[in-house]
Amino acid sequence: MSTIELTADNFNEVISGNNFVIIDFWAEWCGPCRKFGPVFEQVSDKHEGVVFAKVDTEAQRELAQAFEITSIPTLMIVREQIAIFRQAGALPEVALDNLIYQARSLDMDEVHASSTAADKNQ
Repeated sequence: MSTIELTADNFNEVISGNNFVIIDFWAEWCGPCRKFGPVFEQVSDKHEGVVFAKVDTEAQRELAQAFEITSIPTLMIVREQIAIFRQAGALPEVALDNLIYQARSLDMDEVHASSTAADKNQ
């Protein structure tokens, strides 16, 4: 599956319409981003049911600011509309595959319960 471009216009639709989204925040001028891009694309071909999306932080400054992206590349995983992972830095293919397997194995009922409890405490 190829990656999709995530923008302020389609962000809510993509996140609400898919249970598993991996987001790569990147910029054209970023050397590590350019090296990570092909890895991200290759891994996207191996994982059915996962949406791979890219946010160009230069073109989508508001979106990058909303997520407080200060280093790129930054990888974010959203499952069932909850951000469950966020990390700056490029990953090798094996590490990204492993991360996806770990994210798939999460008990989302527990994640939702923890999220609800955290919301109540705020």
